[in-house]
Amino acid sequence: MTKKDIIDVVAKKANLTNKAARESVQVFLNTIRDSLKRGEKVVITGFGTFSVRKRASRPGRNPKTGERIILAARKAPGFTPGKTLKKVIR
Repeated sequence: MTKKDIIDVVAKKANLTNKAARESVQVFLNTIRDSLKRGEKVVITGFGTFSVRKRASRPGRNPKTGERIILAARKAPGFTPGKTLKKVIR
């Protein structure tokens, strides 16, 4: 399912125009993105939790030359599914 498919479903189920549904979905996604950018967790009850995870620096290898390098520590987005979502998928 793509973002366009989600917009189409939202438009149909919420009785909105495609433009209004597109804006709604975009605002929803931007809100999650902005909260994660500030380091906040986003909890959607019954669905899951979006959070920022810290990745430690680690050794790596340049695939072109085979040279060993150190990959820097960084932050990465993470998602933990909620109990309800897990139950539905099983």
